[in-house]
Amino acid sequence: MQEISPLAVAQQQLDMAAEKLNLDPNIHALLREPARVMEVNFPVRMDDGSVKVFKGYRAQHNNAIGPAKGGIRFHPQVTMEEVKALSMWMTFKCGVLGLPYGGGKGGVVVDPTTLSRSELERLSRAYIGAIAAIIGPEQDIPAPDVNTNPQIMAWMMDEFSKYKGGVTYPGVVTGKPIINGGSLGRSEATGRGCVIIIREAAKRLGIDLHKATAVIQGFGNVGSATARFLAKEGVKIIAIMEIDGGIYNQDGIDPEELLAYRAKNGTITSYPGTRPIDNEELFTLECDILVPAALENQITAANADRIKAKLIAEAANGPTTPEADEILMKKGRFLTPDILTNAGGVTVSYFEWVQNFMHYYWTADEVNSRLEQKMVEAFACIYQMSQEYKVGMRMAAYMFSLARLAEAIQSRGWA
Repeated sequence: MQEISPLAVAQQQLDMAAEKLNLDPNIHALLREPARVMEVNFPVRMDDGSVKVFKGYRAQHNNAIGPAKGGIRFHPQVTMEEVKALSMWMTFKCGVLGLPYGGGKGGVVVDPTTLSRSELERLSRAYIGAIAAIIGPEQDIPAPDVNTNPQIMAWMMDEFSKYKGGVTYPGVVTGKPIINGGSLGRSEATGRGCVIIIREAAKRLGIDLHKATAVIQGFGNVGSATARFLAKEGVKIIAIMEIDGGIYNQDGIDPEELLAYRAKNGTITSYPGTRPIDNEELFTLECDILVPAALENQITAANADRIKAKLIAEAANGPTTPEADEILMKKGRFLTPDILTNAGGVTVSYFEWVQNFMHYYWTADEVNSRLEQKMVEAFACIYQMSQEYKVGMRMAAYMFSLARLAEAIQSRGWA
């Protein structure tokens, strides 16, 4: 099967929304590519004394509304096209939530599981040193993404602070440890926000969460947090897929127990009381809620017509292709798009950035309450637009965000 370009998908989604909005062609052209993309090749000394050169990227899509914002991923399949697409999606995600950011995204081509802790630290510092000239609290604010975490953000903040002469710059990255200026509630914010959106969608669809079943693809930070919060809402989790295999139990899987089991055994595939399941079967299960929480291009024209879930909540970035979107729409599936569903992470990153500037930090309850308010408001706005224009939730989200962005571009005289 031919590889689907995430950049082509992002551009196609933009093109469709621009047509619906009758967007100024100059603004449309401006938004089809990131304003800046940096490719860097940087050396890292390995534990055996050898030096290895790694390739990294940082894309900044648009700063009409504010500085670039977006994660950094460490993954062997990182490409410039992927990073560019993810920076575009971040722009529109920030627009949906009304955050004062444009999209950014970064990555290093590396399998971090092959590195020691000291090699990982040297890689993190070398990468941030290589892109330091184009990032900063008021220019571009990275955050954790695939295979990066609060510790890596702390190393990156420290390295940037050295680059700036030793003055501490906590606001240069978000998703940091609490002791280094991180925000309470940040680590589980994406999963929490995802479940808020699922809850709001379920109300409109008449789904009783206490009687609902869910299937989750991906059990990393986002997938596991989503599973835990869904279980607290009364949802029965019947299947979970991880990178090394999946498990199924029609009577339900306890996410908390599964997390403890994986921590002890290093895998979920041998979890007692479950049977193995593959990706293909996972997407065809009878369930109320399907949560793709892994990588891009998981729901395609090849499998979309076999999806039985009433509600698809995109916790991952770009998991559904435009062709699959059309099939799901025709079949009456309700989909909450990534730029709305998984926006809890960037929203609490925004809260963290604000707290760094204020040097005043909120309680976990304050953070969660503010997140709840913004996610509920965003869902209501997008749902209303989808009803008014008789379009799907993804198109409505793009239209809502694009209109806001176009106004900022016009008012600045860029087009």
